[in-house]
Amino acid sequence: MITAFLPCRKGSQRIPDKNVKPFAGIEGGLLKIKLDQLLACSRIDSILVSSNDDRVLEFVKKVNDSRVIIDHRPNDLGSSSTTTDELIKYAGTLVPEGHILWTHVTSPFITTEDYNSIIRAYFEQLNHDYDSLMTVLKIQGFIWNKDEPISYSRNELKWPMTQNIKPLYEIDSGVFLSSADNYRQFNDRIATKPYLLEQDKLKSVDIDWPEDFILAELLWNSLGYK
Repeated sequence: MITAFLPCRKGSQRIPDKNVKPFAGIEGGLLKIKLDQLLACSRIDSILVSSNDDRVLEFVKKVNDSRVIIDHRPNDLGSSSTTTDELIKYAGTLVPEGHILWTHVTSPFITTEDYNSIIRAYFEQLNHDYDSLMTVLKIQGFIWNKDEPISYSRNELKWPMTQNIKPLYEIDSGVFLSSADNYRQFNDRIATKPYLLEQDKLKSVDIDWPEDFILAELLWNSLGYK
């Protein structure tokens, strides 16, 4: 059994009403887009929307599908000071069995077809000694910290060809997939050996800042998404 866990806390500081504000002319915005994508996914058995935002809760109540479950999240777990670790521990108490697919409305370019493919890849990799999955963006370029490069050595070549640089992987927060048992055992949404599923840049778009919202709308419209 696959339960999609969709956290939508109240009070986004960077993008007010981010979850439900109109996006690319779509009323209900990112929340509507994500619910439509998840509901159309044949491999997902239920969708657990966890929120302390009245606007989110009212929107979800109008969705006429028994697979959608509403969790009225306590306010102390829905503030800007709530840590992801705290929310992960809470999510583990809500889903007694099966597998939890943690995703976000802020990843609108992960489509129904992508979710089906991700779930299929997850079960395939469980047979190859992996115990969980998370989506990532491969970064293969000149990556520095404040003082020096971390993705290559300037002692070898100061400017190597990028295709020869060992890639790094950025967690794009698109999907975390693991068993409910793992949540309770490790207090984490991954376990000890997660499979890193690479996504292209479009799928890895994560709307976190106002500029992200604007660019995502432009991409959505220019690529003909509906």
